[in-house]
Amino acid sequence: MAWRDGKASGSKLILFMASIVLGIAAVVSIQSFGQNLKENIQLQSKSLMGADFTIDSDKPVNERVQGIIDSLGGAGAREINFASMAAFPSTQATKLVQVRGIEGNFPFYGELETEPATAANKYQQKGAALVDATLMLQLGLKTGDRIKIGEISIPIAGTLISVPGSTSIFSSIAPPVLMPYELIEKTGLVQTGSRIGYDYYFVADPGTSMEKLENSLEDVLDINDADLDTHTSTSERLGRRYENFGKFLNLVAFIALLLGCVGIASAISIYIKGKLRAVAVLKCIGASRRQTFLIYLTQIAFMGLLGGIIGTAAGILLQQLFPLFLGDLLPVDVQMSFSPRVILMGVLLGVFMSVLFALYPLMGTLYVSPLQALRVQGEGKENSGKAGILVLAGIFIFILLFSYWLLEDWRYSLAFVAGIVITFSILSGIAKLFMKAIKKYFPSSWGFPARQSLLNLFRPQNQTLTLILSIGVGTFLISTLYFTKDVLLAQASIEAQTDSPNMILLDVQTGQQEEVAQTISGSNLPVINNIPIVTMRVNSIRGKPVNEIEKDSSSGVNNWILNHEFRVTYRDSIIASETIEQGEWVSDIGDTELVPISISDNFAEDAKVSVGDRLTFNVQGVLLNTVVGSVRTVDWSRMQMNFSIVFPEGVLEDAPQFRVLTTLVTDEESSARLQQELVSKFPNVSIIDLRQVLTVIEGLLAKISWLINFMAFFSILTGIIVLLGAVRTSKYQRIKESVLLRTIGATSKQILKILALEYIYLGVIGSLSGILLSLISSQLLAWQVFDTPFVPSLFPFLVLLPGISLLVLIIGLANSISVIKSPPLVVLRKEGL
Repeated sequence: MAWRDGKASGSKLILFMASIVLGIAAVVSIQSFGQNLKENIQLQSKSLMGADFTIDSDKPVNERVQGIIDSLGGAGAREINFASMAAFPSTQATKLVQVRGIEGNFPFYGELETEPATAANKYQQKGAALVDATLMLQLGLKTGDRIKIGEISIPIAGTLISVPGSTSIFSSIAPPVLMPYELIEKTGLVQTGSRIGYDYYFVADPGTSMEKLENSLEDVLDINDADLDTHTSTSERLGRRYENFGKFLNLVAFIALLLGCVGIASAISIYIKGKLRAVAVLKCIGASRRQTFLIYLTQIAFMGLLGGIIGTAAGILLQQLFPLFLGDLLPVDVQMSFSPRVILMGVLLGVFMSVLFALYPLMGTLYVSPLQALRVQGEGKENSGKAGILVLAGIFIFILLFSYWLLEDWRYSLAFVAGIVITFSILSGIAKLFMKAIKKYFPSSWGFPARQSLLNLFRPQNQTLTLILSIGVGTFLISTLYFTKDVLLAQASIEAQTDSPNMILLDVQTGQQEEVAQTISGSNLPVINNIPIVTMRVNSIRGKPVNEIEKDSSSGVNNWILNHEFRVTYRDSIIASETIEQGEWVSDIGDTELVPISISDNFAEDAKVSVGDRLTFNVQGVLLNTVVGSVRTVDWSRMQMNFSIVFPEGVLEDAPQFRVLTTLVTDEESSARLQQELVSKFPNVSIIDLRQVLTVIEGLLAKISWLINFMAFFSILTGIIVLLGAVRTSKYQRIKESVLLRTIGATSKQILKILALEYIYLGVIGSLSGILLSLISSQLLAWQVFDTPFVPSLFPFLVLLPGISLLVLIIGLANSISVIKSPPLVVLRKEGL
């Protein structure tokens, strides 16, 4: 019976099945791509690192660490790396690069891709460099040109296309340059304060357990200021990084699926109302409540199964586009494969969600009386209140559990469900308030088409609520993206204002600072900051030595506090990015026996200290006793020099230190001239041009927003399909209305105008509600999360609002042409009127 009835009326619901198809395609594509990415990272983890495991340190290793390296059979290759300015005499250009001095046959896994290919094997013997391909192209360099790093100038042996250990995002700011290990010392760049990395690469014996190796060596290496990284831990870390982004996209896809389910529930409600008389007839000839219920439940389940299969197939095909969208953001080349788990999930999700969201309207078949087959008008008993509550509770629990499966955190899952409920509730409230306002303040003086179009919004079986929900949520997602992106870019652009430095000079030695400052001033540029930097480590906390704290698992002190080499400064006042949270700021002090310092709130939390607690620091061999005088809140997102620890003046002036100078450069030409002059005079000084960093950030946001836009478009598309389905499902009812209107004298032009106004109302209300809701949420994000002024983008108002409204109008009218063209006699005869 389900099959026979479905063949006759399945076309009424096919568009709503399409909304399920879209939602499942979105979820499956993200799930499948995430699974493939995770598997590819695991498979290529050795190639990403270039070895089975590494030992690294930010200073030359001591005898204990060297003994561990020797006990492991010695490193197969080693590297020393640091950021430095490089000059290119052939083009008179300069650039901040990541210098990597290599010794040995690195990499052991993967490939060092160069052009020409022979350069990868010969650059060490030739005493030459391999320079990043993008940098070669940008500066117009070619093989044979020379590169000057520090005190030496060496030839470029070839173009570096890819190398393990370099990330594309960081390479956009500091491109990699490979050179022989033995030439590093000749550069003269390994100086006090310089951030130098020492890496040792190993090939493990077959069968070696990376987990056991890590457990046996990690603690010993930590105590000796070194670290062990295995290819498995690296792949897990990378996987988690990209997994978080995937979770966000999953939620966007899940919202599209929920919208499809709202469409299904609305469609089934209208569909079942049209079947109530048939249900009554079935009961008259002996069908039970259970049988009539199962007839239509079977139809819905079959539609869900078919939608799940089609949606899963579409999602698997769709994932092929993701590497094109993400491009350089991916750490590996992703080879696509089919995941049986994801395929099964997509198919079952189609069935389960279709049935779950159709249950509430389907319950109406249980309360149909056989007498309704004889009555012209008659409504069955309302659904059982308890059953309805149980179905709604089931929907809520399912959404909560599914979001937990995506996010793996109950707090985030509850927040997501709460956000969904609030958003849907607000949009539903707007729709209902609008309908009530029309009823209460009906414009009786308006013309007939305008009045009739408003009446259509609250006529029986209207689709106002469903369409405003669908259009509003889709618009909300896309406009929130634009507003949030504007918040991020606005926050970054604050740093580019006329009173903020946009060039930072690092590693300026104490004896160089005056001459460097004169060079900047000589270019008619201001020296905005001259910041002293002193390196030190924590020696004890509240009188307890660091090595004892490390052994005490109950201390709660974060490991980075115990092992980190802090770069601290001293000054007499706080800066714009800081506020005093506890205690009092001390500007200078003469007595150095117990120095009052100011610490950041994150340092205080991780070190488990507060105002009045004592800390002892090892300042390059000299112990310095301090007490926490104040705790500061620091805005780390601002592009300026912020510090976890700040000393008062009068304490560290004589300690070994280096300087950081900042200036404001107005244009590209001035920046290039200053960089060339500084690199030629002071090769050890590294220069960061913040405008280049902002360009990289904007490019990164553009790529991510494109993908999020693409996923949010699924919600808009789902809303459009819900609209199509609503028009198709209520088409016959509209035909009857049209016949009656034309019978009493309405023209086709008037009916067309009525329909056009109705769809304009729906499009404008839905899209405007979504935009205004996203405006509020983005304002809250700007205040509470980013702590920055919010200036909304005009794109949602100028493009989304008219664009979506026009789209709703076109779709509505295109599907209503038959309403206008249907001859009245055809309908009257069909109805037997």
